[in-house]
Amino acid sequence: MLALLAALPVLAVLVLMTVAGWSAARAGLVTAAATLVLAVVAFGFGGDSAGVNGGEDAAPGLAWSLTGVIAEAGFIALTIVGIIGPALGIHVLQRATGAAARLRLALAVLHPDPRLGALLVAWFFALFLEGAAGFGTPIALAAPFLVAAGMTPVAAVAAALVGHAAGVSFGAVGTPILAQATIASTSLEGVSGAVLARGVLPYHLALGWILLMVMLVIIGGAYGNRRGLIGWGLLAWVSFFVPYSLIAWFVGPELPALGGALIGAIVFSLVLAWRRERAEVTAGAHHPHPDMEETVLAELSVLRAAAPYLVLVAIVLVTRLVPPIQDALRSVTLEWQLPGGFAGSVQPLYHPTMLLTVAFVVGALLQRASWRRIRIAVVTATLQLGPVFLALIGMITIARTMSASGMTQTLAEAASATGAAWPLFTVAVGVFGAFITGSATASNLLFTDLQVSTAQAIGAPPLPLLGAQGYGAALGNLIAPGNIIAAVATVGLAGREGLILRRTLPWVLVCTVLGGVLALVLSAG
Repeated sequence: MLALLAALPVLAVLVLMTVAGWSAARAGLVTAAATLVLAVVAFGFGGDSAGVNGGEDAAPGLAWSLTGVIAEAGFIALTIVGIIGPALGIHVLQRATGAAARLRLALAVLHPDPRLGALLVAWFFALFLEGAAGFGTPIALAAPFLVAAGMTPVAAVAAALVGHAAGVSFGAVGTPILAQATIASTSLEGVSGAVLARGVLPYHLALGWILLMVMLVIIGGAYGNRRGLIGWGLLAWVSFFVPYSLIAWFVGPELPALGGALIGAIVFSLVLAWRRERAEVTAGAHHPHPDMEETVLAELSVLRAAAPYLVLVAIVLVTRLVPPIQDALRSVTLEWQLPGGFAGSVQPLYHPTMLLTVAFVVGALLQRASWRRIRIAVVTATLQLGPVFLALIGMITIARTMSASGMTQTLAEAASATGAAWPLFTVAVGVFGAFITGSATASNLLFTDLQVSTAQAIGAPPLPLLGAQGYGAALGNLIAPGNIIAAVATVGLAGREGLILRRTLPWVLVCTVLGGVLALVLSAG
């Protein structure tokens, strides 16, 4: 009975957003209020014996418990809004200066088919940003880029969400896997990030093609032509997954997404350019050769138009891959704590907010944008953040209430009671964790212990189940309300989050079921 009650907030959000068509803000705030009442009445939240972790973290009373949950929700919402703001500012400025149009023309130089430029952005660019920064950065930048390239806002967000999924398990320089290794190593010997990277890899290799095909369908539909995309999709899959797999297997969890995306983008771009040149030769096309000055000016124009993105890539590589700089930036931490174990922390110099803000400012200066245009971009972006913040507050309050009151653990333990059939539900648990937290890392922190203990109880090898957890956490990012809220805000779709959820949810369910079957096979082998 408690498990059914614990599932009500999740079901309510899904129904209100997909069936009733409510905005994320409305569905989130209403469900958050109901979840708080449910937590207090049915789960004893805020009572003397209730607590985040029990024992010394026991909640000191209802008032502090409610304050703590809302404080955590507000803090997390602010960190997400900090990412959306500068990303949206970049998008507004790119359109105002004409840089977006110049980049669209530049993509056409590689190949006249705009669908292939969209594939380059939704797949490789989004995967690179996920592997380097995570925290919603890929969608916040890739979706507006795709809109500028001619896609509808709904298609752009859906394509970017689906396209970045393969990198989420290793996102933010391996953070989800490394966090999982930290938890798992307390009860299992020989577990490390490198070992867990090999555990999650089979799931992405076996099922990654499904989401790639979905992304191709979305892109083809947006441009009114799906013909001929399968071959290019196969090239994109091979270009990314070959280096991705080799790095994950032989190096570890830090660089598969980032390295796979960089190498894959280079290979894919070279093939695009080669095919274009070959087609022109076959057609007998002759183009007058521009003089050196015209060529240089054209290249400078493209570089200037891409300045915010190039600056971001440079900053990401330096801050994530140069240890002394990384350590210096991560040495500054802002944190707070309230009675009952409610707390929050952020590394402001290392957080994507700082990366995107620097990219916006430096990119604008390199583009020689006027201060008036910069100011307008900042104001325009800021004015759009209010409804987004309310939506985030509602959804994150639901997640934090469920976690702090024990509702999340109740659901997971109910699933683990399935015994030998447990592997079938391992991916679903990872999806659920990411759905309520918006983070693959948080999902792994929540449920890695559950996966390990259940594997030991049923006599199954833990590695396939831990890999299924990591894979499910990646899938959950595609339907996490917080992620969708952040994504739609960057393309002017605030309040229409249900449109995106209806596009991604069916395929997440398909991959969840197939992933569970694969987990059952791997754990029995």
